[in-house]
Amino acid sequence: MGPLIPNDLIPLEWNNIIAILIGIAFGFVLEASGFSSSRKLAGVFYGYDFAVLKVFFTAAIVSVIGLYYMDYLGYLDITQLYVHPTYLWAAIIGGAIMGVGFVAGGFCPGTSLCAVAIGKLDAWVYVLGILVGIFIFSELFDFIEPIFDGYNFGNITLIDTFEWDPYWFIFIFAIVAIIAFAVADFVQKKVKKVFY
Repeated sequence: MGPLIPNDLIPLEWNNIIAILIGIAFGFVLEASGFSSSRKLAGVFYGYDFAVLKVFFTAAIVSVIGLYYMDYLGYLDITQLYVHPTYLWAAIIGGAIMGVGFVAGGFCPGTSLCAVAIGKLDAWVYVLGILVGIFIFSELFDFIEPIFDGYNFGNITLIDTFEWDPYWFIFIFAIVAIIAFAVADFVQKKVKKVFY
């Protein structure tokens, strides 16, 4: 459970049910926002729709502000949160493959499953491609394991690595997001004038 929900309030056995309900709610919000449309998602790369960029930037900012605010109030200890280890080459190569797949198919893995749930054929093809990719990855894992496990930097964050003050980092990150929103709106208007 989350740090604000004590286990004596909601029994541990309810974790899976709550997770399913949150997943259904998340899928509903994705679909209601139009994120099951490959055109909307690919729009970021073609410059005609930046809703995805704005939503994910906003989610990141709200999350990091919320976490540090709860830490400040004493509801959670930010140093106790799990940070997944950074495997440099695995992140770079995996990110490149994910990026190419995102541009080519117009979906990320989560939005593709949302689109499958409403019966979109292109999403079925995309998910089939994901499954084929998983199969190839598992079959070739012994060969690529040195790259997969190589350059392990441990459980690091930008704040820890550069010894930045987290509150200044959050402030600068928020300013960068606002600038990104303004640039995205400018590009979107220019692209729409050219193509529409």
